[in-house]
Amino acid sequence: MKSRIPVLALAALAAAVALPAAAQSKGEWTLGVGVHNVDPKSNNGRLDATALELGVLPPTRVGSSARPTITAEYFVRDNLGIEVLAALPFRHDIDIEGVGKVGSTKHLPPVVSLQYHFANHSKATPFVGIGLNYTTFFSEDTTGALAGTRLKLDDSWGLAAHVGVDFKIGERGALRLDARWADIDSDVSVNGVDIGTANIDPLVYGVAWVTKF
Repeated sequence: MKSRIPVLALAALAAAVALPAAAQSKGEWTLGVGVHNVDPKSNNGRLDATALELGVLPPTRVGSSARPTITAEYFVRDNLGIEVLAALPFRHDIDIEGVGKVGSTKHLPPVVSLQYHFANHSKATPFVGIGLNYTTFFSEDTTGALAGTRLKLDDSWGLAAHVGVDFKIGERGALRLDARWADIDSDVSVNGVDIGTANIDPLVYGVAWVTKF
């Protein structure tokens, strides 16, 4: 996980040492609209398709995907909020090393996080959060070496971490740069036969416009 968190996390921690002052007050809401890219780790594991007479497959790779996102955060205390992340469905190609594309899937990755915003006297407000991710997969298709088979990826629960910086623009608006890491492990089956687990564990990064209410 540590190797997947970008330099943005270090920038957030460095900015947090400034003299504290309230960034968001208890009872306030923020709404964020942006675009984020889901970038799975480079090696998503090996799948054992011996029962299908395909043997142990080479490393599997799930491709990246960018989509519009929306967040809503309610502040239960000054600077401490509960955020919900939603998005349009992400679509990912599935490749096997040396074989090529064998399928695709769509997924929705809602995340609920508890977040602390480090207030200071500058216009940059860093924050960190930790939460729970639920990922549901659907619309699986197959092609190439798996053409004509039924591919299924099971839903996943896992932890999620969040870091970012809000750059204040105007009285209630801010430009947000942020990154998340999510623990996503999905059991995979072909024609109803379990062939292993895909360890996706993506880094999700992007930009959003955040409005305070």
